[in-house]
Amino acid sequence: MSNIYESAEATLGFISSPCLTKVELRVACRGISDRDALSKPDPCVVLKMQSHGQWFEVDRTEVIRSSSGPVFSKIFLVDYYFEEVQRLRFELHDISSANNGLRDADFLGAMECTLGQIVSQRKLTKSLLKQGNTAGKSSITVTAEELSGNDDYVELSFSARKLDDKDFFSKSDPFLEIFRVNDDGTESLVHRTETVMNNLSPVWKSFKVSLNTLCSGDHERELKCTVWDWDSNGKHDFIGEFQTTFKEMRAEQEGKQIQWECINPKYQMKKKNYRNSGVVMLNHCKIIKMYSFLDYIMGGCQIQFTVAIDFTASNGDPRNSCSLHYIHPYQPNEYLKALVAVGEICQDYDSDKMFPAFGFGALIPPDFKVSHDFAVNFDEDNPECAGIQGVVEAYQNCLPKIQLYGPTNIAPIIQKVASSASEEMHTKEAMEYFILLILTDGVITDMADTREAIVHASHLPMSVIIVGVGNADFTDMQILDGDDGILRSPKGEPVLRDIVQFVPFKDFKHVGGSGNVLENVELKK
Repeated sequence: MSNIYESAEATLGFISSPCLTKVELRVACRGISDRDALSKPDPCVVLKMQSHGQWFEVDRTEVIRSSSGPVFSKIFLVDYYFEEVQRLRFELHDISSANNGLRDADFLGAMECTLGQIVSQRKLTKSLLKQGNTAGKSSITVTAEELSGNDDYVELSFSARKLDDKDFFSKSDPFLEIFRVNDDGTESLVHRTETVMNNLSPVWKSFKVSLNTLCSGDHERELKCTVWDWDSNGKHDFIGEFQTTFKEMRAEQEGKQIQWECINPKYQMKKKNYRNSGVVMLNHCKIIKMYSFLDYIMGGCQIQFTVAIDFTASNGDPRNSCSLHYIHPYQPNEYLKALVAVGEICQDYDSDKMFPAFGFGALIPPDFKVSHDFAVNFDEDNPECAGIQGVVEAYQNCLPKIQLYGPTNIAPIIQKVASSASEEMHTKEAMEYFILLILTDGVITDMADTREAIVHASHLPMSVIIVGVGNADFTDMQILDGDDGILRSPKGEPVLRDIVQFVPFKDFKHVGGSGNVLENVELKK
């Protein structure tokens, strides 16, 4: 156990950190041929990473309809470890079904490489290999860009009025593209809105984008915006364009009306009375500050440390010595070891040393109904325990009074702590950071609700540490941890910040200095 103490203390003490860089990957394809000669493909690229010899999906681009040379607006955000060989696989699929699924899609080719190859070359172009590793005429280009230190996001929403009508029998179907102009004069696609059908005064959905992606953190960097009329054959009609900067957009927060004339240069040169091809308005601009765990600690805030313990039946009868909850008179069980290992470190940053402790998955008195967020001390008005020793005593006193049951639902406890973090964030001081330690032995039952809860909590001053106790299959837990990709809600909304760290306790309880229960917490949170 001492090794766990030392490694966790080293992490929260900011003594060491791995060589980690965040990298954005942009994807484009050329020369795609479709199996149906009468139409163009509807391409989508799926990014997979290799782990323990197996490929698993990290993320995928949007589907672009009727395009043989798509430039995808979706950007892949990955962690780059200089000292590791990170194998990637980019798969191109023709998505013909309405639900954008891969089940009925046609496989058009794949490219494998390492992340190091992309980073070292900055732009990597390779042929897409079909079944049997035969090269076709299509190719894929992946461009890498290292992110700077600014993790803030901006939420934007646009609308337009009186756009040019490009269709004979109906109105234009407009969409907006935003490009960042780079130092070398090249342009990088930042965002492509959805298409608003048959409307010359569209209102596009709001979207979030990091300031790194939008303008490389430079508020005066030029942004080029283009408006198009979508056509089903992929040959979209150009409506107009305008230039701006984020500095100009930011003025909307001061109550100024921000709008731009949408200009078609050809019309401007040929038509004497030409004014514009419509006007684009910025409806909303909001900067979302992304504070890290280190930001809060160095700023003098206090940690609010909460414990959640799994009391589901899969742990075994606590009266049986084989149970993970068995209280041995001389040897602490797995739950107590993990609780003390993490809690002893976190309590140094908690001024009052009073820790709320909750249980989930048990039938509790007096009516013995299942609960997923009950106070371990059975005082719902004051679930706090005095120090880690107080949590240990409440846990030991609780076990004989409850009946282990199920299922393993952790979304309620995440939502409970997130609610407290949300209230804190809206105070003027905002001097508290919330850490939720979840100790569990099994497969999460409410995975969809849990992903939703984590995504919603990802903008809050909050982190979740999940410690897997016992020898179960913790694949679900590893999915929640964003180390190998971006966690998304069931609706596809990504986390704004990677707030979950998962570690299987069995990997660390008998190892030396390499074991780290709180690995990377200060970097990720």
